[in-house]
Amino acid sequence: MGQHRRRPSRRRFLAPTLLTLLSALTVAAVVAGTHVVTSEATAAGSPSVTAPAAAASSAVPSAGPSPTDAVARAAAPATGTPTPAAADAPTDPATAVATADPAATAPTDPAAVVATTPAATPSVALGTAAVAPVTPESATIGALFSGGVAAGDHFCTASVLHSTTRNLLLTAAHCLSATAGVTFAPGYRDGAAPYGTWRVTAIHTTAGWSRDGDQDEDFAILETAANGGRRIEDVVGANRLGTDEPFGTTVRLYGYPSGTETPILCTNTTGRQGTYQRVVDCPGYPGGTSGGPWISTTTGRVVGAIGGYQEGGDGPDTSYSAYFDHTIAALYTEAVESAS
Repeated sequence: MGQHRRRPSRRRFLAPTLLTLLSALTVAAVVAGTHVVTSEATAAGSPSVTAPAAAASSAVPSAGPSPTDAVARAAAPATGTPTPAAADAPTDPATAVATADPAATAPTDPAAVVATTPAATPSVALGTAAVAPVTPESATIGALFSGGVAAGDHFCTASVLHSTTRNLLLTAAHCLSATAGVTFAPGYRDGAAPYGTWRVTAIHTTAGWSRDGDQDEDFAILETAANGGRRIEDVVGANRLGTDEPFGTTVRLYGYPSGTETPILCTNTTGRQGTYQRVVDCPGYPGGTSGGPWISTTTGRVVGAIGGYQEGGDGPDTSYSAYFDHTIAALYTEAVESAS
Protein backbone atom coordinates (compact mmCIF):
# COMPACT_ATOMS: atom_id res chain seq x y z
CA MET A 1 0.00 0.00 0.00
CA GLY A 2 1.17 3.50 -0.69
CA GLN A 3 2.36 5.80 2.07
CA HIS A 4 0.10 8.64 0.90
CA ARG A 5 -3.17 6.85 0.58
CA ARG A 6 -5.31 4.24 2.31
CA ARG A 7 -7.21 2.87 -0.60
CA PRO A 8 -6.07 1.57 -4.03
CA SER A 9 -5.84 4.12 -6.80
CA ARG A 10 -7.47 3.21 -10.09
CA ARG A 11 -4.36 4.20 -11.98
CA ARG A 12 -1.83 3.02 -9.48
CA PHE A 13 -0.17 0.59 -11.84
CA LEU A 14 0.49 3.12 -14.56
CA ALA A 15 4.16 4.00 -14.07
CA PRO A 16 5.18 7.68 -14.35
CA THR A 17 7.02 7.02 -17.60
CA LEU A 18 3.98 5.38 -19.13
CA LEU A 19 1.76 8.23 -17.99
CA THR A 20 4.15 10.69 -19.59
CA LEU A 21 4.12 8.71 -22.87
CA LEU A 22 0.34 8.47 -22.93
CA SER A 23 0.06 12.17 -22.17
CA ALA A 24 2.45 13.00 -25.01
CA LEU A 25 0.30 11.04 -27.45
CA THR A 26 -2.72 13.13 -26.55
CA VAL A 27 -1.20 16.57 -26.20
CA ALA A 28 -2.50 17.72 -29.58
CA ALA A 29 -6.01 16.76 -28.56
CA VAL A 30 -5.97 18.48 -25.20
CA VAL A 31 -4.17 21.71 -25.97
CA ALA A 32 -7.50 23.39 -26.50
CA GLY A 33 -8.72 21.93 -23.19
CA THR A 34 -10.57 18.62 -23.04
CA HIS A 35 -11.28 18.53 -19.32
CA VAL A 36 -14.89 18.74 -18.29
CA VAL A 37 -15.19 21.87 -16.22
CA THR A 38 -18.65 21.06 -14.97
CA SER A 39 -18.38 20.68 -11.22
CA GLU A 40 -20.54 18.87 -8.74
CA ALA A 41 -21.21 19.86 -5.16
CA THR A 42 -21.96 17.59 -2.21
CA ALA A 43 -23.49 18.99 0.95
CA ALA A 44 -24.52 15.99 3.01
CA GLY A 45 -23.56 12.47 4.03
CA SER A 46 -20.90 10.75 6.07
CA PRO A 47 -17.29 11.76 5.44
CA SER A 48 -14.94 9.20 3.94
CA VAL A 49 -11.21 9.55 4.31
CA THR A 50 -8.06 8.25 2.69
CA ALA A 51 -4.40 9.05 2.91
CA PRO A 52 -2.23 11.91 1.61
CA ALA A 53 -0.20 12.09 -1.52
CA ALA A 54 2.82 13.86 -2.92
CA ALA A 55 3.49 16.37 -5.68
CA ALA A 56 3.57 16.14 -9.46
CA SER A 57 4.71 17.96 -12.56
CA SER A 58 3.21 18.46 -16.00
CA ALA A 59 3.24 21.02 -18.77
CA VAL A 60 -0.40 20.97 -19.69
CA PRO A 61 -2.92 21.70 -16.88
CA SER A 62 -5.72 19.58 -15.55
CA ALA A 63 -8.11 19.29 -12.67
CA GLY A 64 -10.64 16.98 -11.04
CA PRO A 65 -12.84 15.76 -8.16
CA SER A 66 -13.09 12.63 -5.99
CA PRO A 67 -13.81 11.65 -2.38
CA THR A 68 -11.80 10.09 0.43
CA ASP A 69 -8.21 10.49 1.70
CA ALA A 70 -6.36 10.98 4.94
CA VAL A 71 -4.42 14.18 5.14
CA ALA A 72 -3.88 16.82 7.77
CA ARG A 73 -1.87 19.96 7.58
CA ALA A 74 -2.00 23.16 9.49
CA ALA A 75 -0.11 26.17 10.64
CA ALA A 76 0.24 27.87 13.96
CA PRO A 77 -1.27 31.25 14.76
CA ALA A 78 0.34 34.59 15.09
CA THR A 79 -0.52 37.01 17.82
CA GLY A 80 -2.86 39.92 17.46
CA THR A 81 -6.54 40.64 17.02
CA PRO A 82 -7.94 39.11 13.83
CA THR A 83 -8.84 41.55 11.11
CA PRO A 84 -10.52 41.01 7.73
CA ALA A 85 -8.37 39.94 4.80
CA ALA A 86 -8.32 41.54 1.38
CA ALA A 87 -11.65 42.34 -0.17
CA ASP A 88 -12.71 42.22 -3.80
CA ALA A 89 -11.63 39.28 -5.93
CA PRO A 90 -11.17 39.96 -9.65
CA THR A 91 -13.70 38.60 -12.09
CA ASP A 92 -11.10 36.31 -13.64
CA PRO A 93 -10.74 33.23 -11.37
CA ALA A 94 -7.01 33.01 -11.93
CA THR A 95 -6.54 36.70 -11.19
CA ALA A 96 -9.00 36.56 -8.36
CA VAL A 97 -6.47 34.50 -6.53
CA ALA A 98 -3.41 36.70 -6.74
CA THR A 99 -0.81 37.21 -4.02
CA ALA A 100 -0.37 40.01 -1.56
CA ASP A 101 1.90 42.89 -2.44
CA PRO A 102 5.43 41.93 -1.30
CA ALA A 103 6.12 45.59 -0.65
CA ALA A 104 3.35 45.83 1.89
CA THR A 105 4.21 45.72 5.56
CA ALA A 106 3.66 42.23 6.95
CA PRO A 107 0.90 42.37 9.59
CA THR A 108 1.40 40.73 12.95
CA ASP A 109 -1.98 39.06 12.71
CA PRO A 110 -2.54 36.35 10.04
CA ALA A 111 -6.08 37.60 9.54
CA ALA A 112 -4.67 40.68 7.82
CA VAL A 113 -2.93 38.53 5.22
CA VAL A 114 -4.89 37.47 2.14
CA ALA A 115 -1.96 35.93 0.34
CA THR A 116 1.45 35.03 1.64
CA THR A 117 4.52 36.70 0.22
CA PRO A 118 7.79 34.85 -0.43
CA ALA A 119 9.27 36.37 2.72
CA ALA A 120 6.52 35.02 4.95
CA THR A 121 8.49 31.93 5.93
CA PRO A 122 12.15 31.47 6.86
CA SER A 123 14.65 30.12 4.34
CA VAL A 124 15.26 26.39 4.54
CA ALA A 125 17.53 24.12 2.49
CA LEU A 126 15.71 22.83 -0.58
CA GLY A 127 14.29 19.34 -0.20
CA THR A 128 14.46 19.39 3.60
CA ALA A 129 11.34 18.87 5.73
CA ALA A 130 10.87 20.23 9.24
CA VAL A 131 8.10 21.33 11.60
CA ALA A 132 6.40 24.34 10.01
CA PRO A 133 7.03 27.56 11.96
CA VAL A 134 4.18 29.71 13.22
CA THR A 135 3.66 32.35 10.51
CA PRO A 136 0.77 34.21 8.88
CA GLU A 137 1.01 31.74 5.98
CA SER A 138 0.93 28.63 8.15
CA ALA A 139 -2.14 30.01 9.95
CA THR A 140 -4.11 29.62 6.70
CA ILE A 141 -3.33 25.90 6.62
CA GLY A 142 -5.01 23.37 8.84
CA ALA A 143 -6.25 19.86 9.41
CA LEU A 144 -9.58 18.27 8.53
CA PHE A 145 -11.30 16.33 11.30
CA SER A 146 -14.17 13.89 11.32
CA GLY A 147 -16.01 15.39 14.26
CA GLY A 148 -14.53 17.53 17.01
CA VAL A 149 -10.87 18.44 17.16
CA ALA A 150 -8.90 15.84 19.09
CA ALA A 151 -5.31 14.64 18.89
CA GLY A 152 -4.95 11.81 16.38
CA ASP A 153 -8.31 12.41 14.68
CA HIS A 154 -7.23 14.50 11.68
CA PHE A 155 -7.35 12.80 8.28
CA CYS A 156 -6.35 15.36 5.62
CA THR A 157 -4.86 18.79 5.08
CA ALA A 158 -6.61 21.86 3.64
CA SER A 159 -5.91 25.57 3.23
CA VAL A 160 -8.00 28.73 3.08
CA LEU A 161 -8.56 29.94 -0.50
CA HIS A 162 -9.13 33.64 -1.14
CA SER A 163 -12.53 34.60 -2.57
CA THR A 164 -15.15 37.33 -2.33
CA THR A 165 -17.26 34.96 -0.21
CA ARG A 166 -14.36 34.53 2.24
CA ASN A 167 -15.38 31.01 3.26
CA LEU A 168 -13.59 28.61 0.88
CA LEU A 169 -10.97 25.90 1.42
CA LEU A 170 -8.75 23.96 -0.99
CA THR A 171 -7.94 20.27 -0.54
CA ALA A 172 -7.65 17.04 -2.55
CA ALA A 173 -10.85 15.58 -4.00
CA HIS A 174 -9.97 12.11 -2.72
CA CYS A 175 -9.96 13.38 0.87
CA LEU A 176 -13.71 13.31 1.41
CA SER A 177 -16.98 12.56 -0.34
CA ALA A 178 -19.45 13.96 2.20
CA THR A 179 -19.55 16.83 4.68
CA ALA A 180 -21.35 15.29 7.66
CA GLY A 181 -19.31 15.93 10.79
CA VAL A 182 -16.29 17.33 8.93
CA THR A 183 -14.58 20.31 10.55
CA PHE A 184 -11.49 22.34 9.69
CA ALA A 185 -9.01 23.68 12.24
CA PRO A 186 -6.66 26.32 10.77
CA GLY A 187 -3.33 26.60 12.52
CA TYR A 188 -3.94 23.32 14.36
CA ARG A 189 -1.03 22.25 16.55
CA ASP A 190 -0.58 19.82 19.44
CA GLY A 191 -4.28 19.23 19.98
CA ALA A 192 -5.19 22.92 19.99
CA ALA A 193 -7.27 24.91 17.48
CA PRO A 194 -6.05 28.49 18.13
CA TYR A 195 -8.42 30.06 15.61
CA GLY A 196 -11.41 27.87 16.34
CA THR A 197 -13.05 25.25 14.11
CA TRP A 198 -15.09 25.70 10.97
CA ARG A 199 -17.80 23.34 9.78
CA VAL A 200 -17.55 22.15 6.16
CA THR A 201 -20.93 22.56 4.46
CA ALA A 202 -20.32 21.73 0.77
CA ILE A 203 -17.78 20.01 -1.48
CA HIS A 204 -17.16 21.15 -5.06
CA THR A 205 -15.41 18.73 -7.42
CA THR A 206 -15.29 18.35 -11.18
CA ALA A 207 -17.41 15.91 -13.16
CA GLY A 208 -14.21 14.18 -14.25
CA TRP A 209 -13.42 13.32 -10.65
CA SER A 210 -16.91 12.51 -9.38
CA ARG A 211 -17.77 10.29 -12.34
CA ASP A 212 -14.43 8.78 -13.32
CA GLY A 213 -12.00 9.46 -10.45
CA ASP A 214 -9.78 11.34 -12.92
CA GLN A 215 -6.42 11.76 -11.15
CA ASP A 216 -5.79 14.89 -13.22
CA GLU A 217 -8.73 16.52 -11.43
CA ASP A 218 -7.95 15.41 -7.89
CA PHE A 219 -8.74 18.70 -6.15
CA ALA A 220 -11.76 20.04 -4.32
CA ILE A 221 -13.01 23.38 -3.07
CA LEU A 222 -14.96 23.30 0.18
CA GLU A 223 -17.44 25.77 1.64
CA THR A 224 -17.46 26.48 5.36
CA ALA A 225 -20.10 27.91 7.68
CA ALA A 226 -19.46 31.09 9.64
CA ASN A 227 -18.25 30.69 13.21
CA GLY A 228 -19.70 33.20 15.64
CA GLY A 229 -20.77 35.34 12.71
CA ARG A 230 -17.25 35.47 11.27
CA ARG A 231 -16.04 33.94 8.02
CA ILE A 232 -12.81 31.98 8.08
CA GLU A 233 -10.88 34.26 5.72
CA ASP A 234 -11.67 37.23 7.96
CA VAL A 235 -10.01 35.42 10.83
CA VAL A 236 -6.84 33.87 9.35
CA GLY A 237 -6.49 35.32 5.86
CA ALA A 238 -6.17 33.21 2.71
CA ASN A 239 -3.98 32.17 -0.22
CA ARG A 240 -4.82 33.18 -3.76
CA LEU A 241 -5.22 30.61 -6.51
CA GLY A 242 -2.46 30.40 -9.12
CA THR A 243 -3.07 28.78 -12.51
CA ASP A 244 -0.96 27.97 -15.58
CA GLU A 245 2.31 28.49 -13.70
CA PRO A 246 5.56 26.83 -14.91
CA PHE A 247 6.35 23.28 -13.86
CA GLY A 248 9.80 24.33 -12.68
CA THR A 249 8.31 26.39 -9.87
CA THR A 250 9.81 26.41 -6.38
CA VAL A 251 7.11 25.83 -3.79
CA ARG A 252 6.56 25.56 -0.06
CA LEU A 253 4.82 22.25 0.60
CA TYR A 254 2.75 21.88 3.79
CA GLY A 255 1.09 18.84 5.28
CA TYR A 256 -0.18 17.19 8.48
CA PRO A 257 1.13 13.62 8.79
CA SER A 258 -1.58 11.49 10.38
CA GLY A 259 0.84 10.26 13.04
CA THR A 260 1.84 13.70 14.33
CA GLU A 261 0.12 16.77 15.74
CA THR A 262 2.16 19.46 14.02
CA PRO A 263 2.39 20.52 10.36
CA ILE A 264 5.54 19.97 8.34
CA LEU A 265 7.05 22.23 5.70
CA CYS A 266 9.44 21.55 2.83
CA THR A 267 10.63 23.83 0.03
CA ASN A 268 11.73 22.46 -3.33
CA THR A 269 11.38 22.92 -7.08
CA THR A 270 8.63 21.02 -8.87
CA GLY A 271 8.93 18.97 -12.03
CA ARG A 272 6.58 17.55 -14.63
CA GLN A 273 5.21 14.07 -14.09
CA GLY A 274 2.85 14.09 -17.05
CA THR A 275 0.66 16.36 -19.10
CA TYR A 276 -1.46 17.33 -16.10
CA GLN A 277 0.71 16.37 -13.13
CA ARG A 278 3.37 18.11 -11.05
CA VAL A 279 5.93 16.24 -8.93
CA VAL A 280 8.22 17.31 -6.11
CA ASP A 281 10.70 15.53 -3.85
CA CYS A 282 10.17 16.29 -0.18
CA PRO A 283 10.85 13.69 2.56
CA GLY A 284 8.38 12.57 5.21
CA TYR A 285 4.96 13.27 3.66
CA PRO A 286 2.93 10.14 4.57
CA GLY A 287 -0.81 9.61 5.04
CA GLY A 288 -2.60 12.69 6.33
CA THR A 289 -0.73 15.18 4.16
CA SER A 290 -3.11 14.86 1.19
CA GLY A 291 -4.64 18.19 0.27
CA GLY A 292 -1.61 20.10 1.55
CA PRO A 293 -1.03 23.27 -0.53
CA TRP A 294 1.92 23.97 -2.82
CA ILE A 295 2.63 27.69 -2.46
CA SER A 296 4.89 29.37 -5.00
CA THR A 297 7.86 31.10 -3.41
CA THR A 298 7.83 33.59 -6.27
CA THR A 299 4.18 34.65 -6.47
CA GLY A 300 2.81 33.49 -3.13
CA ARG A 301 -0.08 31.77 -4.94
CA VAL A 302 -1.20 28.21 -4.31
CA VAL A 303 -0.37 26.25 -7.46
CA GLY A 304 -1.12 22.70 -6.32
CA ALA A 305 -2.41 20.41 -3.59
CA ILE A 306 -1.04 16.99 -2.65
CA GLY A 307 -3.08 14.50 -4.69
CA GLY A 308 -3.36 13.46 -8.32
CA TYR A 309 -1.09 10.59 -9.43
CA GLN A 310 -1.35 7.69 -6.94
CA GLU A 311 -3.55 10.03 -4.89
CA GLY A 312 -0.48 12.09 -4.10
CA GLY A 313 2.21 9.46 -4.10
CA ASP A 314 2.94 5.83 -3.31
CA GLY A 315 5.75 6.74 -0.93
CA PRO A 316 6.38 9.50 1.65
CA ASP A 317 9.29 11.19 -0.14
CA THR A 318 7.78 12.10 -3.52
CA SER A 319 4.52 14.00 -3.84
CA TYR A 320 2.23 14.81 -6.76
CA SER A 321 -0.44 17.34 -7.62
CA ALA A 322 -2.86 17.76 -10.49
CA TYR A 323 -1.82 20.73 -12.63
CA PHE A 324 -3.83 23.90 -11.90
CA ASP A 325 -5.21 25.41 -15.10
CA HIS A 326 -8.55 26.45 -16.60
CA THR A 327 -10.25 23.38 -15.08
CA ILE A 328 -9.71 24.40 -11.47
CA ALA A 329 -10.32 28.05 -12.44
CA ALA A 330 -13.80 27.05 -13.67
CA LEU A 331 -14.40 25.04 -10.50
CA TYR A 332 -13.34 28.04 -8.42
CA THR A 333 -15.83 30.27 -10.24
CA GLU A 334 -18.62 27.75 -9.67
CA ALA A 335 -17.78 27.46 -5.98
CA VAL A 336 -17.79 31.23 -5.50
CA GLU A 337 -21.16 31.55 -7.22
CA SER A 338 -22.58 28.74 -5.10
CA ALA A 339 -21.26 30.21 -1.85
CA SER A 340 -22.48 33.75 -2.61
